[in-house]
Amino acid sequence: MSNLSFRVIGPGRAGAAIQRALTKAGWHPYEPLRRGDDLHLAASGVDVLLIATPDAAITSVATSIAPVEGCVVVHLSGSLGLDVLAPHSRRAVVHPLLALSEEDLGARRLLEGAWFALTDGGDPVGQALVEALGGRAVTLADDADVRALHHAACCVAANHLTTVLGQVEKLADAAGVPFEAYLTLARGALENVAERGAARALTGPVARGDDATVDRHRAAISARLPEELAHYDAMVVATQELAARK
Repeated sequence: MSNLSFRVIGPGRAGAAIQRALTKAGWHPYEPLRRGDDLHLAASGVDVLLIATPDAAITSVATSIAPVEGCVVVHLSGSLGLDVLAPHSRRAVVHPLLALSEEDLGARRLLEGAWFALTDGGDPVGQALVEALGGRAVTLADDADVRALHHAACCVAANHLTTVLGQVEKLADAAGVPFEAYLTLARGALENVAERGAARALTGPVARGDDATVDRHRAAISARLPEELAHYDAMVVATQELAARK
């Protein structure tokens, strides 16, 4: 399946990024549509129709599109299954495991061997899309709990990690050190986890049982950034639990 034609509904950051990436990969784009457009004939004349709207709108968008034999309707959500595309006999889920926060950067990352989550029972065009982008795929069971756990893992990996780095920004500012100085530590930690797994990659005072150092951290945070202490304490507890898995 090469050189397929496609249309995107919802050309926001994610939709625009995947349109650009697929176009660079040799697929043929049709004019994108937005939720406010007449979507009844959106599937006409294209091989693949990609719904890139927010999750809450996918069901209503899918039901507003007249089914067309030969067109595969695909959504990009990590938390929803095939059932939300029920009006369409050929359907698939293709969830990019990427934070597509900007069109150009997102398109580049989509073409750099990205991971995608497919859903069991989906049309083979989902795998074809991943292959066109040079990506790698995992296939999830079409089960609500499995999808929720997968999406929770995505959110922890992207959103929670970003939140933790937001705390690093605050601590760095309070210490008078540029935030960038700590990014090497963060990158190194990610590389170590990739090579050794999270528990074996863990270092630092909590992993060593160095309570005196942790107490000094807590005292300084309490004095200078008291609003951050509860977050720090929560991560200490989580780190202790991870250390116990070694």
